Amino acid sequence: MLGDWPEQPAQALVADIVQRNRLPQGLVERLIGKAQYVPTVARLILPGPPAKKNWRVYRSRFLDSLRIGAGSDFLQEFGIWFQRAQERYGVPPHIVAGILGVETIYGRNMGNFRVLDALSTLALRFPSQAPRDRSAYFGAQLGDFFQWCAQDGRNPLQVRGSYAGAIGMPQFMPESILKYAVDFDQGGGIDLINDPADAIGSVASYLAAKGWVRGQPTHFALQLPSDLPPGTRDALLAPDITPTFTADQLVALGLPLLPQARAYSGKLAVVQLPNAGAAPDYVLGTDNFYVITRYNHSAFYALAVIELGEVVAAAAAAAGASLAPGAS
Repeated sequence: MLGDWPEQPAQALVADIVQRNRLPQGLVERLIGKAQYVPTVARLILPGPPAKKNWRVYRSRFLDSLRIGAGSDFLQEFGIWFQRAQERYGVPPHIVAGILGVETIYGRNMGNFRVLDALSTLALRFPSQAPRDRSAYFGAQLGDFFQWCAQDGRNPLQVRGSYAGAIGMPQFMPESILKYAVDFDQGGGIDLINDPADAIGSVASYLAAKGWVRGQPTHFALQLPSDLPPGTRDALLAPDITPTFTADQLVALGLPLLPQARAYSGKLAVVQLPNAGAAPDYVLGTDNFYVITRYNHSAFYALAVIELGEVVAAAAAAAGASLAPGAS
């Protein structure tokens, strides 16, 4: 009944999903029984070989002509939904556009794994050589996936996504679909796969729920003095992406802040962006920079989203769209 999955873990997962997601046991058993183990999924979830982090190489992967052109077209075509998302949630168009571009090139690459197979593989046969066991997380996502499909009238055997089970243009995990996705154009259901309006509104909804501050910048440029004492540098970098220091504290420690940064009243994070063997870049991240990292816990990711979005919005504006990057 439960296919080729290990019997005891599969039964325990069924029981957990039935209780947590309030779904019929027979339905859950039937679906898990139809899921297939995918070795490629198990391989892709493993971390890659150690490599030196290089911000400039990472940036070049996303700020390319394909994404910029596709993003400009997408902004021009669906600009009204970006504007409405900003009005409702306070998130500016270039931030939402940057996320959709980095995640799926505006829906061009949403993944071709059957979500049922991907999540079942990671829930029931998570690779033992991984640094830590995340099977419980993916088991919970599988239950949320079944719940979303039941609520939305979708066939769980047909939905496709990433190797980790992320779905649609914004690559939401099932839990995020249940919590943050919105039927932004009131089309009668939430469709992150085929409906750009829902994808745009849902990204803005997610960021707002994570604490996006309307009108706040995301970051400021920063150059660390070469003569900064190593102990001071270490103390500044220790909080990583978490905003910790006031502008006055940073000035007192010897950092030459731009006037906009000195006038900023919130907390700031000194974010280091390594460039392999070259000197690192630095930015001062605000609370909104931190919010973007709730989507993907990486300073590289956040800055790539911001910079791609700015370039895309500028390209769309040059082509005649009434959108341009802004501080809000």
